[in-house]
Amino acid sequence: MTKTQGGVRGWFAARKGVWSRLRFTSLRLRLVVVFGLVALTAAVSASGIAYWLNREAVLTRTQDAVLRDFEQEMQTRAGLLPETPTQDELQHTAGQMANSSQRFSVLLVADNADGRPAYGSSGGLDGFTLADVPASLRKAVNEKQPVNSTNKSEYHLYWQRIVEDDQPYLIAGTRVNGGGPTGYMLKSLDQEAKDLNSLAWSLGIATGLALIGSALLAQAAATTVLKPVQRLGVAARRLGEGKLDTRLRVSGTDELADLSRTFNNAAEALEKRVADMAGRDEASRRFVADMSHELRTPLTAITAVTEVLEEELEAETGSMDPMIEPAVRLVVSETRRLNDLVENLMEVTRFDAGTARLVLDNVDVADQITACIDARAWLDAVDLDAERGIMARLDPRRLDVILANLIGNALKHGGSPVRVAIREADDSVVIEVRDHGPGIPEDVLPHVFDRFYKASASRPRSEGSGLGLSIALENAHIHGGEITAANSPEGGAVFTLRLPRDASKLTEQDGNENDGQAAGDTKKGDA
Repeated sequence: MTKTQGGVRGWFAARKGVWSRLRFTSLRLRLVVVFGLVALTAAVSASGIAYWLNREAVLTRTQDAVLRDFEQEMQTRAGLLPETPTQDELQHTAGQMANSSQRFSVLLVADNADGRPAYGSSGGLDGFTLADVPASLRKAVNEKQPVNSTNKSEYHLYWQRIVEDDQPYLIAGTRVNGGGPTGYMLKSLDQEAKDLNSLAWSLGIATGLALIGSALLAQAAATTVLKPVQRLGVAARRLGEGKLDTRLRVSGTDELADLSRTFNNAAEALEKRVADMAGRDEASRRFVADMSHELRTPLTAITAVTEVLEEELEAETGSMDPMIEPAVRLVVSETRRLNDLVENLMEVTRFDAGTARLVLDNVDVADQITACIDARAWLDAVDLDAERGIMARLDPRRLDVILANLIGNALKHGGSPVRVAIREADDSVVIEVRDHGPGIPEDVLPHVFDRFYKASASRPRSEGSGLGLSIALENAHIHGGEITAANSPEGGAVFTLRLPRDASKLTEQDGNENDGQAAGDTKKGDA
């Protein structure tokens, strides 16, 4: 039973492979079909014309020979009969006429001495009879024509082709001029029909061979024409996959060679453009990273000073001059904001450079959310709807960054209370953060995760840097997850975070893919 099932599966797989190749080479198939139709039309037309010409030639040649012999026999033999011959004389003469070189049947009709019609047939009483002669032919044979300058004879020879019992015959008749019997001739054309059938079979075989030859020729032409096109398709796919060093071999001076040269020039220009853009992008990332790194040293000192100033502000000694207190508070706030901006910029450069890595651990998602809210003193403003025991293998620090950005964004721009809910879905954990504010404008929704994007252009100096949601999205992506933003029908905005239960599987898969890409990138060759 297993062998039978395997054979059936193999048969279906083979058929599927054939059909896939036909679909893949549809242009080749159309080219072969067009060549075949053209060759078939030409071969059928030529064969039909050849058959018709040969048929007419064969039948005309046979017909002329038979009619000429019959007419001669009527003049030399039937013309010697008396004006009122007996049946025996008619029978004897018909037999003699039938023994000519053309071997046809003869029927002679005349009036005897009693005025009654007498018949003589070369085949005896059961042979060729007057009933076998069409009435139209009998009428034409016995019709007397007036003799004049253009017509020298009263009676003429008439003939007709008939089919009896699927057999072709030539039948003719004439009457002896100047008085004499009427003669009819019947000649079988069976041999000529067989010859014509053989000719038709030969022409049919020639047509089939021409069709096969045209298919082979079309296949060869398709291979010659379409192979460069297939190479171009493969090269285009490789170029689309990012293998910008792909080039085509160029040979010849035809249009396909020009197309290959154009492709190579376009690929070279694209490779150069991408290399330039990558260089500028790398320089930009390096600049941001270096700038952020260089800012950290003075920021550390400034932060220490602002912490001392903040302690003085919070002290009840009153040592701070009331005139400079607002300025000090502004310095403390802006320093904290600048410090957050630098940290966010460094995090962004890690993602852009591809150096961000996960440090995975088994965490209880509800406990992680509770810890995030508690660390930022948001317990009074956030409602948590989560059951403990939902475990996932994630990076706790990056999950905390995601949650802090989503919940913090809801508290700043939405309306309290902010509700955080957790649910399980297949192999994923879904976390929803919903506020009760006015929601997100429809024109803003597509851009909420863009870097440095702020919904209100009239508020350029908001507390946020415009990087929080984009960093949250990058942290979700590195886990293999996703964040979506929408407006709830009941009012307010809803951010939905979906993370896999085990991010280590994705990490291993990405590592294998990167290894494969690295190995593939080292192979440079022509398509």
